[in-house]
Amino acid sequence: MPPDSQIASERLAVLSFAAPVLCAQQGQAYSTVLALEIHVQALFQPALEIQIKDLHGVVAAQITSVEFGHPVAWLPRGRIGWRWTQSEMRLPAGEYSVSASLSERHRGAPRAVCAAQAKLRVEAGAIGEAQAPAHLGLVDLPGGLVLAQQPWQRQYKDWFFRHFAHAAEVVASYMLGDAPELKGRILDIGCGDGITDLGIALRWQPEQLIGVDPFRGFERLPEILRESGMPTELPSCLSFEAHSANDLPYPDDHFDVVISWGSLEHIVGGYTQALREVRRVLRPGGRLFVHPGLYYSNFGHHLGEFSAEPHFHLRWSEPTLKSFVLERTPNYMDRSGEFASSAQYWQWYQELNRITVREFEQELRYLGFELHRAAMRVEDRVDYTPELQRFSLIDLLTTELYVSCINRKH
Repeated sequence: MPPDSQIASERLAVLSFAAPVLCAQQGQAYSTVLALEIHVQALFQPALEIQIKDLHGVVAAQITSVEFGHPVAWLPRGRIGWRWTQSEMRLPAGEYSVSASLSERHRGAPRAVCAAQAKLRVEAGAIGEAQAPAHLGLVDLPGGLVLAQQPWQRQYKDWFFRHFAHAAEVVASYMLGDAPELKGRILDIGCGDGITDLGIALRWQPEQLIGVDPFRGFERLPEILRESGMPTELPSCLSFEAHSANDLPYPDDHFDVVISWGSLEHIVGGYTQALREVRRVLRPGGRLFVHPGLYYSNFGHHLGEFSAEPHFHLRWSEPTLKSFVLERTPNYMDRSGEFASSAQYWQWYQELNRITVREFEQELRYLGFELHRAAMRVEDRVDYTPELQRFSLIDLLTTELYVSCINRKH
């Protein structure tokens, strides 16, 4: 861990004990609260560790945070408390030093954030032979953050969590392997509301991250941030522009990374020109992450809010499907306040590119992209009906495809 002076100079956050001297009684329950004041827009996957040392510097106890049965995905700017509790204090009577160290995940690795020190006086009393169970958990402080309102509490039921935390980690860590190119210039084509881009920008702090989308969904981002309890300002490296992926106004070899999550299937008239533009603006050796919607799956047709019936879009005739969609109100999923009409859903469905895994792989290889990582989600089972006989197993079974590539153009 860096020296305290270095941590303090970064002013990411300030950690403090309730008092400079803590008092506990042997054999009795013990509890104290540390206050955390976060100065940056967010800390990601914060973890607290407490070490207790005797006067000779020997570690007498060490406690690490385990929170709510799942990780704390992030904490936004504001005040929050960490409660240190022990069912019994079983240290020998005497004087100890206590250090608390907070770290976060930054650019794919742990980073020291801040630290605090205090004295601990343990007074004589009954004492057992083993260290009693200890726990570190977040608690609300007066006028501070409200834990119950944090989007990560709802996990994958929450749109903001799925994009700000899950999607950002999938792109940068799981698929791109925290590649050093993430510190350079990044382009996201079809960025939508921009939540994922913000998550990447804050975690990896690239030189530049531009999200482009002709439909300007990113204009809703400040409102989404307010509703999610996040500061509304954007980092200086992040910007958004209303451009089509078919005609990118950037120089050749300009970007180190290009991202496309759920956008290629929506490009009217096909996605080949968009991939050619990606190849042009991405430097040799640059990284591409792409997650295309697969039309023949139960996920990629984008009509799941109308029916959960498997592959109904392939089994019904187009007139039947059109009537079904236009005559119903979708069972809206959480999209951070975005609601489209049934007519818009039908238009988007008709415009979908019918992407398959086999053809998409062939297109990537033809353009000179070298596969780096690939991941799939698949159905447990597909029950074939007469209407589905003409479709391949791989097209119906593959729900989602994730691919990262290296641009090997000459």
